[in-house]
Amino acid sequence: MVLLSKGFEVEMYTGLPTGEIVGLSDKIVKQLDCFVREPDSRNVEYTTAPYTNYDRLLCALLKPRKNLREYIQTLGNYTIMPGSTLSLGDSKKFFRSDPNNPYHSYIENTYGTNVVTASIHINVGISDPEKLIQACRLVRLEAPLYLALSASSPFLDGEVTGSHSTRWQTFPKTPKQVPLFTSHQHFIEWTEKQLEIGTMENVRHLWSSVRPNGDRRPYNLNRLELRICDLVVDPIELLAITALLEGRIAQLLQQPELDPLTQSKLSPAELVEITEQNESAAAKNSLDAQLQHWQDGRTIKASDWVAEIFEQVQPTVKQLGYGCFLSPVKKILRNGNTAQQWLARYQQGVAVPTIITEAIQKMAHQEKSLESKLCQTILVA
Repeated sequence: MVLLSKGFEVEMYTGLPTGEIVGLSDKIVKQLDCFVREPDSRNVEYTTAPYTNYDRLLCALLKPRKNLREYIQTLGNYTIMPGSTLSLGDSKKFFRSDPNNPYHSYIENTYGTNVVTASIHINVGISDPEKLIQACRLVRLEAPLYLALSASSPFLDGEVTGSHSTRWQTFPKTPKQVPLFTSHQHFIEWTEKQLEIGTMENVRHLWSSVRPNGDRRPYNLNRLELRICDLVVDPIELLAITALLEGRIAQLLQQPELDPLTQSKLSPAELVEITEQNESAAAKNSLDAQLQHWQDGRTIKASDWVAEIFEQVQPTVKQLGYGCFLSPVKKILRNGNTAQQWLARYQQGVAVPTIITEAIQKMAHQEKSLESKLCQTILVA
């Protein structure tokens, strides 16, 4: 048993220390190699190379942010923003990053600012396409748990929305009906059909909680992409969530009988139905959400389900040697995710702008501390 490769796609907003989001992507992508533009100029995305080692992943997450911070400081008093939605606005207007891009026109006209969100996509390498599709089945049914751990978007336009992940409540999942794929061939045939009937504009236009990914989709696949997570700005927490995901996949590769097609009492259609309900519940209440378990249909609190899986994967993770990276999951369960912490501050009477500005300062301080303590040592070694 070996470590799987892992990589991240990280979407982030830029703006002012006061929390106002400002679009700078056209300038950023011209100056910084690893950044790409999104349709709206207020956020940019960077991608890390796939690594098996968690120490290297930590630095791969931090170094682009250091470069981004240093560059946007040359443009003015700009910083990087936490959160997965336009917490302080403006969600009414779309700020095009590339007015001449026809695909961006399609995105703006079809979805508006519902897609102007920031998130983390976690990619885990699996070379065997059938094992990859099998892993996608299990991870899709448990994706609401990763959303529950990562929720960080309780505000929009300066207001409390009533959801811990406003991003996942509003993000346009596409196509609307995505089955539980039973094989690689099933995924190929389904994708070809969607392209034919127009429910997908291209092979990238599968916006679901998890999807198979690769260099030539849907034919050549080599990784699972978990897309449901809100932006997790704490790298240690993000690696903990990733360790839980990798541990669960490693457990499945060791125990193929965990496959929902054989382990669940429910039909594939019923599994999709309860998973969609679970996603909505997790988006609204995150770790406090009452979910329906895919194995037997029982009701279980999201935090309790995460704790169960934590205990199940711990032996595998320890055997693979990254138990210390998994352990902060317990801290998230104990202290709450970002959305829960922000809402607790709000309930204490703290204004939304103040909560966001505090989070901006905390994020910058934490990154600087981690860079000085960890990355230099690892890079020298």
